[in-house]
Amino acid sequence: MRFPRASGVLLHPTSLPGPHGSGDFGPGAHHFIDWLAGAGQRLWQILPLGGIGPGNSPYMSTSAFAGNVLLIDLDELRERGWLPAADLTFDASATQPFDERRIHFARVVPFRIERLNTAARAFARSASSDERADFDAFCARQKSWLDDYALFMTLANHFGWRDWSDWDEPLAHRDPAALAAAAAANADGVAFWKFCQWCFFRQWLRIKAYANQRGVEIVGDAPIFIAYQSAEVWARQDLFDLDARGKPSVVAGVPPDFFSETGQRWGNPLYRWRTHAKEGYAWWVERIRRTFELVDIVRIDHFRGFAGYWEIPASEPTAVKGRWMPGPGAPLFKAIANALGPVPIIAEDLGVVTPDVVALRKKFSLPGMRILQFAFGGGSDNAFLPHNHEVDTVVYTGTHDNDTSVGWWASAKPEERQHASDYLNTDGAEIHWDLIRAACASVADTAVHPMQDVLGLPTEQRMNFPGKGEGYWEWRFSWDQVQPEHAQRLKALCQLYGRAT
Repeated sequence: MRFPRASGVLLHPTSLPGPHGSGDFGPGAHHFIDWLAGAGQRLWQILPLGGIGPGNSPYMSTSAFAGNVLLIDLDELRERGWLPAADLTFDASATQPFDERRIHFARVVPFRIERLNTAARAFARSASSDERADFDAFCARQKSWLDDYALFMTLANHFGWRDWSDWDEPLAHRDPAALAAAAAANADGVAFWKFCQWCFFRQWLRIKAYANQRGVEIVGDAPIFIAYQSAEVWARQDLFDLDARGKPSVVAGVPPDFFSETGQRWGNPLYRWRTHAKEGYAWWVERIRRTFELVDIVRIDHFRGFAGYWEIPASEPTAVKGRWMPGPGAPLFKAIANALGPVPIIAEDLGVVTPDVVALRKKFSLPGMRILQFAFGGGSDNAFLPHNHEVDTVVYTGTHDNDTSVGWWASAKPEERQHASDYLNTDGAEIHWDLIRAACASVADTAVHPMQDVLGLPTEQRMNFPGKGEGYWEWRFSWDQVQPEHAQRLKALCQLYGRAT
């Protein structure tokens, strides 16, 4: 599918400014959409909207369908009468030193969960008939995943977040009587998690509608794999490569690459693709369908894993001793196309890209990705160089996994920096704007710039460092960092190269 020529900014909602320790769906999100529209941007690209997992990563969510409850706007719950104003004071002094441009998860998570519990109890006591009817309708619409998710989260808390396979055996192996008894005994907990998801979906869909009204589309993100400690792996154990105890015998990752000499051992369970095929890939079709309820365009992470994926024995501490295994290939995407029609999907085709990966992407006319930070490490035939771009691609200065462009320039090898200097005709003083200009000028239909690059931030402000499990996903910006020239320059470049709204 060809995309209209457009430009956008990559920023996860957790990175928005806000008064409660992390970004959320409050006024900051609306303000950011207004800023995007004023800067001539047509796209807001986000990371996965699911709950965070180990290391606070949104790519290790506890559900493939549920939203991150930490993003719920607490002020909106106060306006509905479910939270007293006094409960909304985020006490930053308990964390020293405190930096408002970083998410202090150790403080934010308990603060927000406690307030959501307060709101859920107030809702149960005092919800209006219209609110109750809306909640009940939501639960009915989302029943296919919501019941399992709410019970999973309740039981996971009860068992101290031990792996679900280590729960009491009847619950781990989903004995119907045990599940019914657990749901009845933990009705308040189940109701809490359903309430949170109702708030999440209601608020996010309001944000999305506002963005669309302002001419901004949302680019979402669907990770290929999901976390082992998740509702869906527990609920559909037959769809994943697990042993008789429910433990993964092999896990996901990628071989040694640019980011790591030992590869990346992600640890996600791998799919039993034969079982998915027998069901006509119904689980995947439903997952993509549900994702499109929340966003306008879907970026599928690690697309090359659908052609072939790296299988690592679960006993191995690194990704070195893995092997390539065949993925589902074209039948999966045929099933999605037959069920959903021609939906706009971006294929994250980075890493070890073999001819079968390219063929699969082109067979379904999915735009791939080009990263400018990867462009200057070789010769003129480097596919990431702008003169080698194709129209059906999305060009980025960098992604959430890259250093900021300023940080990349500071640490680049001398020969790489020289190549970039010659190619971009720059001394590097404003390398972030040089790369944004090159992205906007590219023939690629779509150009996306991380907010860190628009602001010209250093390496300390990067979002993630692949292979490092702690200390990332914490970045936030504040509005005092954003000057009028940022929007003006971005809009001028987009007008110059035919990308502006």
